[in-house]
Amino acid sequence: MNRLVRLNRWHWLLIASLLFPGAPLIWAQAPAAIDQPAVATPPPTSTAGPQPLPATGTGMAVGLSEEELQQLAQQVDSDAANAEEAPVRGQIDFLSLLLQGGAMMIPIGLMSLLVVAVALERLFALRAGALLPRGLRRELVRVGDLPPRQIPPALAAAVRRYRCVTTRIVADLLPKIGRPLPELEHAIGDSAQHEADLLYNNVRWLTLAAAVTPLIGLLGTVWGMIIAFYNTTQLGAGTNKAEFLAEGIYVALVTTLGGLAVAIPAAITAHYFEGKITNTVGAIEQQLKRLALRLESLEGKLRWSSEANQLVPIDVAARNEPMAGDVPTPKRQSVAS
Repeated sequence: MNRLVRLNRWHWLLIASLLFPGAPLIWAQAPAAIDQPAVATPPPTSTAGPQPLPATGTGMAVGLSEEELQQLAQQVDSDAANAEEAPVRGQIDFLSLLLQGGAMMIPIGLMSLLVVAVALERLFALRAGALLPRGLRRELVRVGDLPPRQIPPALAAAVRRYRCVTTRIVADLLPKIGRPLPELEHAIGDSAQHEADLLYNNVRWLTLAAAVTPLIGLLGTVWGMIIAFYNTTQLGAGTNKAEFLAEGIYVALVTTLGGLAVAIPAAITAHYFEGKITNTVGAIEQQLKRLALRLESLEGKLRWSSEANQLVPIDVAARNEPMAGDVPTPKRQSVAS
């Protein structure tokens, strides 16, 4: 029978090849398909998710009651609501959290206002025009190229024209002209240190805020944790004490956060101002000391007279005004016996 079937198949293949040129390719696979036993293939699986259940005539899924369908719908709705609320739970209202910090946030807020006020004041006071104006810098360079006898009048004219830190140091230098060079350099250094101390006065408030504000925040945190632990011990049975304690602790840590938020900018600002004062005053001191080298030739010959506003011989200056740096002794009153 198999030979008959195979013989008939080849006859049909010959006939089909004459009628359809592409038929031999299809019929060539027929013997393997016929000779192999039939194997049951599993039903295809879908990866597109669960398929909807077929509904009966009453609109109810097969195998599920109406109550189970309602519970399933409620569970889907609750999962969707939780998914929408999940991103919102991670957000923190920083302003409301600061208000929950308690009374310790008041001094921290005052310290922040102090830091802002002092920083703005020092930015204005330490501008280049108040320390070493550009015009005065060019004037000092020009004066350094003058002959030694013309340097003191030019410096006096610059003192009258500009009002800044540099001219105040120059004003302290003028009475020392005619003295030895070490004394001139010492006068410049003392005057520069005095001006630096005046400039650094308000910067000390920034240093104070950077040191004290974290301690105030730490004090508020310790006090808040004490209150949180005490309130936790007063809770009744059945209350979630861990959640209550965690809330009290994170609220107590707000004061430490506020203290650090004020102290870190204050410390950075104080360091910046201190470096600017040191560098600027140091540059002024070095420039004036180089200028004092040009005045060494006037030592023991001429002095600067503030009354005559000019250089005078040393003997005339000694008769008309006291030596610079000497304290005039008051006249003693005679006491009648």
